[in-house]
Amino acid sequence: MPQGKLCNRQPINTEEQLKLTLADKSGKQYYAEMEELDVDSNLLWSTIQKTMKSRTKTWLEICAHCGLCADSCFLYQVNDCVPEQVPSYKIQSTLGHIVKKKGQVSNEFMRHCMKVAWSQCTCCNRCGMYCPHGIDMGVMFSYLRGLLYSQGFVPWELKIGSGMHRVYRAQMDVSTEDWVETCEWMAEETSEEWPGLEIPVDKQDADIMYTCNAREPKHYPEDVAEAAILFHVAGENWTVPSEGWEQTSLSMFAGDWECCKDNVNNVYSAIERLNPKRVIGTECGHAHRATVIEGPYWVGRPDGLPPKPYIHYVEWLAEALREGKLKIDPAKRIKEPVTLQDSCNYVRNHGLKEITREIISYIVEPGYFVEMAPNKEHNYCCGGGGGFNGVGLYRPQRNVALRKKMDQILATGCKLVIAPCHNCWDAIRDLEEEYEIGIRWSFLKPLVIGMLDLPEGMRVEW
Repeated sequence: MPQGKLCNRQPINTEEQLKLTLADKSGKQYYAEMEELDVDSNLLWSTIQKTMKSRTKTWLEICAHCGLCADSCFLYQVNDCVPEQVPSYKIQSTLGHIVKKKGQVSNEFMRHCMKVAWSQCTCCNRCGMYCPHGIDMGVMFSYLRGLLYSQGFVPWELKIGSGMHRVYRAQMDVSTEDWVETCEWMAEETSEEWPGLEIPVDKQDADIMYTCNAREPKHYPEDVAEAAILFHVAGENWTVPSEGWEQTSLSMFAGDWECCKDNVNNVYSAIERLNPKRVIGTECGHAHRATVIEGPYWVGRPDGLPPKPYIHYVEWLAEALREGKLKIDPAKRIKEPVTLQDSCNYVRNHGLKEITREIISYIVEPGYFVEMAPNKEHNYCCGGGGGFNGVGLYRPQRNVALRKKMDQILATGCKLVIAPCHNCWDAIRDLEEEYEIGIRWSFLKPLVIGMLDLPEGMRVEW
């Protein structure tokens, strides 16, 4: 067990603090020290007075306790429909109680709030669609997470994830040097099969600046290579920044508001430095939400927009197929039943429900695409959103949460699931490992690459 106090209350701001917290392995010491934390009630109430906006106050006050939000919540459904899982109850009994008590709550209560905030809500925002008053418990839970983080009540893994953003400006310990070296390595290796392929770094005035998820260079560098292949085939003038390439925000999941702002500023600084015509983000729902949807407001941009047009990867891919920059060989289209996982963060929160289906129309043989029920903005969370995937303390609850998506997939009869979101991809992978229902899952990039109709000589066949 590591020596010295861990950073329960204070943010992790140095590599030394990060290493100390990581040395705790599964967080045993971290959670033990959490039980000894005194709640700074004055600070908690002061924070609420300064940060709680009129919308949240109104939502807490106008809830009619009608229960119409209950069936909208997949966690309510998979947990035997117990009243404690009704979204309105969950938020009123946590955030609502803290407000009523003006911050005068106990350590035990704050730890209870932590459990509810991170294991009983993925902030998928589905409940807000069905509330007759438009109350969105997901938004309020995001706010509750921020209050809990400020008091030191946050899951160990998310404390570390946010700390890595602060120390490395990436959710994983990927330094600028590591990132650039990975780009060079992937370009060199991939160009053997795709002559002329490059991954340009810090190219000024490109048409496209590409940002991604830190797990790609850390664990799945082929994902970076696949993006490069499709940009190469499409003939795009593109680049990646050496700094400001990390688009994700575990600090958003953790409730680390200050770090959320810093993450976005880091990406926006790269945009302003390199001056691309537009920016394209990777197949990651929460990255898009953090940097494009929420991000402009976090950093105080009055127009609510990033410095340049910033689109999700599915938008670019559909455009490239539509304009003929990428052409599909009809003989290689998917000819087996296939379904699609809609990501909460770019479908429900940004309206990109039809664009993925446009891509499906190019790559799946007619008659083989099977919709989940429900689908589009009505689809359920993958079961691991909002940081749920990564919290070991709540893994049993997460595994129960996966059952809703399992039932949806099984009902389609499909063995192949397209998941254009890193978080959904992870959850569906874990679903198969946990329940062994015999499915496969894939991002869009490798599927499209495998069925491209290419000019002769563009690809070297081995």
